[in-house]
Amino acid sequence: MRKETQKLLVLSLLGFVSVNLAAQQKAKKDTVKGLDEVVVTALGIKRHDRALGYVAEKVEAKTFEETQNNNWAQSMEGKVAGLKIQTAGAGPLGTSRITLRGEKSIMMDHNYALIVVDGVPMGNSTTGSGTAAYGAGSGGDVPIDLGNGLNSINPDDIESVTVLKGASAAALYGSRAANGALMITTKSGKTKNGKLRVTFNSSSSFDSVLKWPDWQYEYGQGTLATNTAGNFYYSYGLSADGPSTGGTSSAFGPKFAGQYYFQYDPNVLGQSKERQLWRPYENNIKGFWRTGSTYSNSISVESSNDKTSFRSSLTYLNNEWMMPNTGFDRFNFALSFAHQLTKKLKISTKFAYNTTSSDNLPATGYNNQSISYFMIFQNPNVDLEWYKPIWKPGQEQVDQIHPFSSFIDNPYMIAYEMLNGVRKKTITGNITADYQFNKNFSLMLRSGIEILNEKRTTKRPWSSANYLKGFYREQFIKNQEYNNDVLFSYKGDWNKFSISASAGGSIRYNEYLMTDYQAIGLKTAGEYSLTNALSIPVKYPAPRDKHVDSVYGLLTLGYDNKIFVDVTGRNDWSSTLPKQNRSFFYPSVSTSFILSDIFNLKSNNLNLWKLRASWAKVGIDSDPYLLDNYYTASNITGSVVAPTTFNNPSLKPEKNTNIEAGMDFSLFKNRLNINLTAYQNMSENQIIPVSLPSESGYSKRVINAGKIRNRGLELSADILAVKGENFSWKVGGNWSTNENRVMTLPEGFDGIVSNVGDVVFYKMEVGGSLGDMYGFKLLRTPDGKVIYGDNGLPARPADIEKVGNAFPKWRAGLQNDFKIKNFTISFSFDGQYGGIAYSQSHHKMSEQGKLKSTLPGRDNPGGMIVGDGVVQNPDGSFSPNIKGVLVSSYYGDYYRRANVETNSFSTDFIKLRDARIAYSFPKETIKSIGLDDLTIAIFGKNLWMWTKFPLFDPEVATLDNATITPGVEMGQLPTARTVGFQLNLKF
Repeated sequence: MRKETQKLLVLSLLGFVSVNLAAQQKAKKDTVKGLDEVVVTALGIKRHDRALGYVAEKVEAKTFEETQNNNWAQSMEGKVAGLKIQTAGAGPLGTSRITLRGEKSIMMDHNYALIVVDGVPMGNSTTGSGTAAYGAGSGGDVPIDLGNGLNSINPDDIESVTVLKGASAAALYGSRAANGALMITTKSGKTKNGKLRVTFNSSSSFDSVLKWPDWQYEYGQGTLATNTAGNFYYSYGLSADGPSTGGTSSAFGPKFAGQYYFQYDPNVLGQSKERQLWRPYENNIKGFWRTGSTYSNSISVESSNDKTSFRSSLTYLNNEWMMPNTGFDRFNFALSFAHQLTKKLKISTKFAYNTTSSDNLPATGYNNQSISYFMIFQNPNVDLEWYKPIWKPGQEQVDQIHPFSSFIDNPYMIAYEMLNGVRKKTITGNITADYQFNKNFSLMLRSGIEILNEKRTTKRPWSSANYLKGFYREQFIKNQEYNNDVLFSYKGDWNKFSISASAGGSIRYNEYLMTDYQAIGLKTAGEYSLTNALSIPVKYPAPRDKHVDSVYGLLTLGYDNKIFVDVTGRNDWSSTLPKQNRSFFYPSVSTSFILSDIFNLKSNNLNLWKLRASWAKVGIDSDPYLLDNYYTASNITGSVVAPTTFNNPSLKPEKNTNIEAGMDFSLFKNRLNINLTAYQNMSENQIIPVSLPSESGYSKRVINAGKIRNRGLELSADILAVKGENFSWKVGGNWSTNENRVMTLPEGFDGIVSNVGDVVFYKMEVGGSLGDMYGFKLLRTPDGKVIYGDNGLPARPADIEKVGNAFPKWRAGLQNDFKIKNFTISFSFDGQYGGIAYSQSHHKMSEQGKLKSTLPGRDNPGGMIVGDGVVQNPDGSFSPNIKGVLVSSYYGDYYRRANVETNSFSTDFIKLRDARIAYSFPKETIKSIGLDDLTIAIFGKNLWMWTKFPLFDPEVATLDNATITPGVEMGQLPTARTVGFQLNLKF
């Protein structure tokens, strides 16, 4: 029986017969699991995994259904080797930075993997708020994570995601797939005998803060001021105890020891009439945050028969995030329909409509208007309740309560008055016609659309630190992408040889327009409209259109179902390149050898041994409008601003060359599956801006230059450790490492690619790596001792140095699935090792004495501390440092903002990423009430974490306008720990 089953499956693979193996399911599970695995590859072409010469890793629907993330992509974190999903820690939408196999481009935004839904690429563009992460005191606004096109994808509608990691795997998709691709296949109707099936999913989850900074509540507000008796004291305003010390943001004041001082009295909005108990309020930051909640309900209806299939689903999600008065609502409607019109013609269509709306999403960044800023500046002796009235009596919407500094906005005003609203509508869909001329020839025509319409509103009240007379803004974003492609295919077999050939072309057009209206200053407080502007609203039109025409072909040769060779070629014509360089061609070759069949090695212990290899070269065009110089609209109506970047009318496409090789093993009746891959990627002719001397009239120019190499290893394994009738245990694991090296750089290039807050500089040097972080460090002796100056403070270096790298040396993940009768228990861990991140919040809280790490030395006589290190003598020798300084001065200088070394920390971590316990009711129990399936579950995400990173989360990145920059924490918001309940039923 087992041999006959294998023969039938091989025949099925060769396309000669199709068999129903339901009656032989046990034999299939025991002997040939994975042999007939089908994955979706470029252009939506379904291929058998054994024929592929590259890695195509498949993630099944249950990953997205069971973890219930607000953003589907985060469900895959730690589950695919070489895949990194990173957010900026900026709120509930969690826009994802999705990368595969490291960083290939000098420009941070050019490293994202392509997202393809049902064969149609998504634009996946992100429009930022136009503001930098560091903006305190600049009078500007703050970055806000308003999501992108990926947020519109409903996790419950995903059938599978195939991860194509290298350029070889995604060569047919062109330049956007140079960094790999995630191929999403959405669900379609799949039922037996035309039966109508209804599925209902409901989940409720609750969020709390995963990790807090280690705040100190032993000392209060102050700067070590002493009264006439020589004792430390505190006074809110001038009092009998001495001059005011209540205006500082520092916490180097007196120790909480039961004494009484004149303090702030919320009843009089000023100094208390009597001295009050000097005490800490240990819940004065944590108490601002609440338990967040997410409720999601989804219903789908599907049916199919031999000619027609359809599926329709509705999903509604309501999120109230952990920060008060923030969250969003999301509505999804999806429709899938396919019909075999004739024996030769099949028409199918998929359509999805999404709305995302929010009256307020949280702001991030180091700026007066973010709650992160308030958390940094809140002092241990200040009660959170004092801020709750928001407005001074009789001054509603006019003057806020912020008694300690006019630069620190009231946290409740930030939450309830500084509103960042969004109304977003997204339509995606495609229609496909498949015509089968005969058993060999077929034609596919497909047209896909992605339409985004978005309105954003920004409200800033009177008396806010950056807008004393208020501010109102309306942004309108239209982003439309059209993809039309045709594919003509041939399949044939001669004896032991098989051939499959496809040729086609595509037309892609993207049209983007953003308009921006700003009312700077409001005539009437609390009235948010453009007609209420003190100054004339300014319109900023910002188009960004692009057109690409392509032709491509694929040839697959097979011999005896044991040896396979793929050859692809593609030529693009891009509107973003000059006429002479607009056309560029790129090929790929891949092969796979089923060694276990070739050498007749198959047995119960060795079921599959596959060798694969591939080579690909991909051309990459540029962003729009980098060829000519353009004027832009200024803040003064009717005027323009000259460009500061000198564009390049002779740009060439970037080149990305990928080589990959690996082996796949399936052992012990397929209970152990191992995949090992080694790869190299070389990126050349990168399109980068380089600095120009100011006398040129420009700050930068755009050139082609630079060569970046990535090399890495990936290992993944799946083990069916225990298999029994009532108990089974499956283990999955992955590990990946990537080495990035800068091979060449252009002459005259200073190496600085970008910076965050003018403190952390991403700088490249030949032999270095992308992600190398530079900044000021401590001066040290040859044996590593800190050098101090004559003033008793650390000496300052003259120039920046390399501090570390933002990207880890390796990542790993481990998944466990247990089945005990009707119970299923699953949990996954993942972690990383080797990267660092700079923390702006750590700098500021340390400088102000807010963290426990600043407690040493406080009890010293006079509040003096001697830094551990040496001073340099006139003859160049070193002596121990003996100069004492005030602890406030010492910590303020040691952790100063520019000192990247003392404010950077390892981002190593291990996380219990998710866990789930589910119970499925026996079929015989639920059949009487008309149900086919009834499952209840409890699940959790980010339940536990080990890390030495001192703040909220080591998976840190900064939202700088629209760019997510790893390696820097700049006003990060807390990460959520989630616990939830889930109900799934089918009938």
